[in-house]
Parts: sequence; C-alpha cells; structure tokens
Amino acid sequence: MSSANTSCEISTFNLFLELKLSLFLQQLKAEQLEGSEAGCESDGLRWPSPSDEIPFWKGDFPSWDLSSDASSGVEQDSDLLHIVHVTAEMAPIAKVGGLGDVVTGLGRACLNRGHKVDVMIPFYECIPKHCINELALMRTYNSYHDGNWVACNAYRGEVSGVPVILIEPSNHFFKGKNIYGGSYNELDAYLFFSRACLEWMQVNGTQPDIIHVHEWQTGALPLFYWDMYHFLSLQKPRIVLTIHNMEHYGECRQEQLSKFGLDGSAYATEDKAVDDRTVGHNPERLSLLKGGIVYSNAIVTVSPTYLKETLCSGWLSGALMRNRDKYSGILNGIDTEMWNPATDIYLPAKFDAGKTEGKRICKKFVQKGLGLPISVADQKPLVVCITRLVAQKGLHLITHAIKHVEELGGQMVVLGRASDDRVEREFEGLAELHNKGSNIRILLMYSEELSHMLYAAADMVLVPSMYEPCGLAQMIGMRYGAVPIVRKTGGLADTVFDMDNQSHTEIANGFVFEGIDEGSLNCALGRAFSYYQEKPNEWKAVVQKVMRIDNSWNNTAGKYIDIYNSVRVR
Repeated sequence: MSSANTSCEISTFNLFLELKLSLFLQQLKAEQLEGSEAGCESDGLRWPSPSDEIPFWKGDFPSWDLSSDASSGVEQDSDLLHIVHVTAEMAPIAKVGGLGDVVTGLGRACLNRGHKVDVMIPFYECIPKHCINELALMRTYNSYHDGNWVACNAYRGEVSGVPVILIEPSNHFFKGKNIYGGSYNELDAYLFFSRACLEWMQVNGTQPDIIHVHEWQTGALPLFYWDMYHFLSLQKPRIVLTIHNMEHYGECRQEQLSKFGLDGSAYATEDKAVDDRTVGHNPERLSLLKGGIVYSNAIVTVSPTYLKETLCSGWLSGALMRNRDKYSGILNGIDTEMWNPATDIYLPAKFDAGKTEGKRICKKFVQKGLGLPISVADQKPLVVCITRLVAQKGLHLITHAIKHVEELGGQMVVLGRASDDRVEREFEGLAELHNKGSNIRILLMYSEELSHMLYAAADMVLVPSMYEPCGLAQMIGMRYGAVPIVRKTGGLADTVFDMDNQSHTEIANGFVFEGIDEGSLNCALGRAFSYYQEKPNEWKAVVQKVMRIDNSWNNTAGKYIDIYNSVRVR
C-alpha cells in the first residue's frame, strides 16, 4: 500500500470522526434543550399534536386584563381633550385588518395620557357580545334614511379598557355573519352610521373636542357635520380624518348621498367630492374619502413614506396636494400591552429581550402542534406570513416564498384569509399540495390566538407587500423576536432597515428588497437564511435588538395629540 493511499485513508477517517463528533455535539445540545423544556412541561405545559381533537390555538386561555391602570409610568398631558373615534372596526371585537388594531391602540394610549376617549362603531350582528364588558343600553333615538326616521339603540360598554358606544339600527344594516360583505348595501349602511353618530351626539348633548374618523366608511361624516349638524347644535367638535389605505375611495352616487339628507349634486365638483376617476363619465360619481379630505380640519395617513407616495401618484393625489397644508404622515404604533411576549396569555412560555429561552419553547410548541419536524440544533428557520390574502400583500411573492423557503431548508407558515374566490381557490390548492408535506403549513383562516403564537414562534416574519401604508406585522414580529423580511415601500421603509447597509448599522434590523420580482425576494431570503445559519450568536443579538425597539402607541399618540390641539376650539 502506498503512503499516498494511507494518507488519503487517514484523512477520510479523520473527516468521518469530525462529522460523528459534530453530530454527537448537536444531538447533545438538542437533548439538553429537551431536558430544559421537559422542566417546563412538568410545570403544566402539555405539548400539542396535529391529531388533537381541539387544535392547540382553540384551548382555554385566561382573559386579558387590559382594563387595569396602564398609565403608570406614562407622562400625563395637562391640556386634556375629549376624543370620539368613529370607525368601522375596533380590535378585537370587530377586526378585519390593521384598522381595528390602530383604533384600539391609539384610543388606549390617549386614555393612558389622561384624555377622555370614546369609540363609536356599528353594533354588527356578528360581534361577540361576551367580549364587551358592562354592555348596557343607553338610549333609543332616531336617525334619518330615505324619507324615514329609523329607530336606533345606543349601547355603552368597554373593550380592552376603552369605552365603546355601539349603534344598532332597527333596520337590516349590519346584519350577517361577518363584519363586511353582508346582504345589505354597505355604502348605504355606513352613510347611515355616519349620520347616526352625529345624531346621537346631538340628542345626547355630547360636544367632544375631536371627532376622529377613519377610512372611506366614515368619510361622509365631515360633510354631515359641516353642512348640517354644525348649523344645528354641534359647535365645538373639529374633525380629523385618518386614511389607512388609499385603495378604497368610497365611490357613491349622488342620489345615494341625497337619501341621507344632503343634496348629493352639491358635492359633484372638483373642489368638493367628485370622484376624479369618473370626471366626464355619465354619470359622474362622488368619492366619500375625497369628501372627507376636503371637509376635515386635519388629515393624517399612517406613515411618512406613504404620505410622499400618495402625493405623487393615485387618483386622490390632486385633492391631497390641494390640501397639503393640513396633511401629515404619522407612523402607526402597536399596543405593547396586547402584544407583549412577557405577559401574552396565548403563549406556552413567556420571554423578553433579556431572557429569550421561552421563544425557543414557543417555536417547538407550534412545530409540534402543526406537525412540523424539529431540527437538530435548530438549523431550520421558521418563516411566518400573517396577512390578508389580497393583491396588495404581494400574493405572487408569498406563493413563491412558500416554495423557496422549503428549497432553502426552512419551514413556513402562512395564516390568512382571501376575500376573492379565485385567490381562495388558489391557496386552497397550495394548502392541499403542501400541508401533507413536512415543512409548509397554509392555514386559510384568521385566529387572534394563533397569530400571537406564530409571532412568538417565528424566526422571521415575511411582509412582501406591493404597497403598504404602514404595516403592523413587521412591528409585532419584532416585538416577539421575529426578524422582518420586507419589501421597501410605505411604512415598511420607515420601520425596517437592511442588515447589510453599512452606513446605518446602528438601526439595521432586518432584510429589505426593492423589486417586485422573485429574484429580489430570493436574495433577501437567502441573506436572512445565511445569517441565521452561519452567525448564530450575531442572530441572537439581532433578535434581542429588534425586541427592544419601541414601536409603542405612546410615541405615536403624542403626535396625534399635537394634531388634535392644532385644530381644537379653545
């Protein structure tokens, strides 16, 4: 036997020993982790299984206690306001998207600073009444619709520590199993609601400093206020409009608006509420959102970058430019009491930036519950995408990510619902294909409980939006130690800064891509996976860093209060 052959065999044998030793050390580390987690199990943690009769996110959880005094440590404002939000959504009782989170979070933050806050929402038939504390009927009154006065019940209660007033008309409006998409005419229903809220203030003698309206659904309220109720008895309030998403204009026929007591034809001009997309058409239509822009005392959108984008493009850019002096961009916040991994009632283990061990337990809990394999030494990053399945959210990139994450050796969970039947069928097909495998789970539903668990389990949160006015998923993900992978647009550009940007290392907190193509997404995913797998200590430091970022509503609430004070009547 030659010395060269002997040397080759020794090298091969040494490599074999190194591999065996590496595998042994990885297995030992995994067993040590199992042992530490077994201690948690002995403290009452039961590991779930996909075969459980009741899915792990539908178990019995303690109730939130958010009504207690959360203002300790929050500086109280001296010049106090009464603010009434008029909105189609409020989390968690009437939540479809981020609007509901914003209303509840901003309301709670202003309450904590000493202000008086009420939220007015429709009393949708599908609202879970048991989630409203101290629900009681305040009064019955009438509001106008198409030549008749319709009886309405006004209820008072409390949701997540925020006073809420629920308006229930006696007709068919707001009946059905879902917040949106009932058998009634939605535009008529929200026109009715907008006037009914002002009617309630009038009959109740309520004169808030600020009426804060949201989105197209309540875009007509400023018209009703200035052209009707301000001439009756409501003198004090001033109107602030927040535009959360410019995609929906609230297109309205002139005769529809006329059914609620205003002359619809009077608003069909460029400087009022004519829908610019319909100019020259027969008939021209109105835009309730544009009317709200013109008639409100102040307009806010939900991030500085989205403000710039909306001034440069879109059908409403002209109206916004003409009202630029009262238009501001304020980044949304998140409710750091509702979204707090150190106290979250839905998590199997709690954790924070200083002690992240519980996050590993949350990941294993979700993996076991969804039937995802648990890798030795935790080398499979878990990517989570929690979103509405609509074109805005980058559907082609989400479907590509499902495939590419698996190719990279990772795991992915998509949680969301589609409002479009075609999109729903497409994702049902993807779920049928992938959910039988070992690394992908596509869950076509929304669950508040599961979303908390997924953020806690995730190593990365994916937000590949085509446009994103603000986005909450990236901020919630960071709060729970999930590093964001985002497309650079709107509020995503204001909150996530690339890890490989050497000029801003102090604020680097995620992986950013700019293109709308699959290659751009691949590059960002590849960089994130390499960082996770090749730099575990640095990754842990990034996780702790993003968890310490303050995206709380308290910061944002101060900017809103400045807006309120700039328009209030002294």
